[in-house]
Amino acid sequence: MGARQDVVDTTAEAQRLTTPPLLIVERVEEFLDGAGLGAGPLHIRRIGEGQSNVSFRIIRRGADVVLRRGPRPPLPPSTHDMIREAHLQQLLAPLGVPVPKILAVCADTHVLGVPFYVMDFLEGDVVTDRIPAHLDSLAQRRESGEVVLDMLVRLHSVDTSHGEIAKVGRPEGYLKRQVERFAGLWEMGATRELPQVRALAQWLEANRPQTQRTSLIHGDYRMGNLMFRSHGAVRVQAVLDWEMATLGDPLADLGYLSATWAQAGTPATLMELTTVTSQPGYPTREQLAARYNEHFGLDLSALPWYQALALWKAAIFSEAIYTRWRQGEGGGHDGGQDVGAVLEEGVPRLLDVAAAHAARL
Repeated sequence: MGARQDVVDTTAEAQRLTTPPLLIVERVEEFLDGAGLGAGPLHIRRIGEGQSNVSFRIIRRGADVVLRRGPRPPLPPSTHDMIREAHLQQLLAPLGVPVPKILAVCADTHVLGVPFYVMDFLEGDVVTDRIPAHLDSLAQRRESGEVVLDMLVRLHSVDTSHGEIAKVGRPEGYLKRQVERFAGLWEMGATRELPQVRALAQWLEANRPQTQRTSLIHGDYRMGNLMFRSHGAVRVQAVLDWEMATLGDPLADLGYLSATWAQAGTPATLMELTTVTSQPGYPTREQLAARYNEHFGLDLSALPWYQALALWKAAIFSEAIYTRWRQGEGGGHDGGQDVGAVLEEGVPRLLDVAAAHAARL
């Protein structure tokens, strides 16, 4: 089946484990049967090495789907909400945003312990540490970066003034709530003392910029959350991972994209998950910001604040993953390294680089 020890073949075996499995084949099979999604035995493969939300590709006769679920409980309040994430994508598809088709949603926590949803499997390329051959010329690298930015402009141009999409968030006070919420998450989940977290929280609140416009925001917008077509012209066929999407200040997305965009000659962090953009041909962070502002004409002088916010938040949710690892829930690897070892040094590094962005204001 190829899903490592995260897949347990029978419910009986699952009940004997002290750590619940991420996937229980028997229950998933029953759910897919009830949803009319194929028939027969399941062939399962985990997609990616995510340490938070987890996805599995499931193939059976008449169905090729992806099941996406959150991490094992207990979960911090309002995080890893798979029901909301599925609903958002169902709202966005008719608005012209390229998202996978949602096929079924399960709110019953008795099935896997947490809610989950099932979506169509899409063939395509997610770019991280390897450039697909059809995207690898200098011109295609530049175009790939520009397409990433242009898709962000497309998201930020969605009309959110009416309909169900207008109800997915409260844009007023978004930045203030972000600082308060993540400061609270740190207090809930931290197992070590990192004074920079509180110092940056105080700086972010004291220097919070005025929001210039509001829009749909993705919340985790980076190249690794886009799927490119596997042939032909450079095109994004799907935007993935909508867990943190809401309505708010769109410069939060631009700050996150630019702060996590790998670029030669700048301090690297563990959030530079698509390392290839440090290679020749890709646009720089400054070029991405300039291209973005051709469409919106905003004052970008406070962009370092948004970049600091992005990495400070990343440090806090990365620390939560580190905490779960210390409690015995990790054990995964990232590029051959133990996740715990990566995060032990990587979280303080995120805070250092966040502070460097803050110092530019």
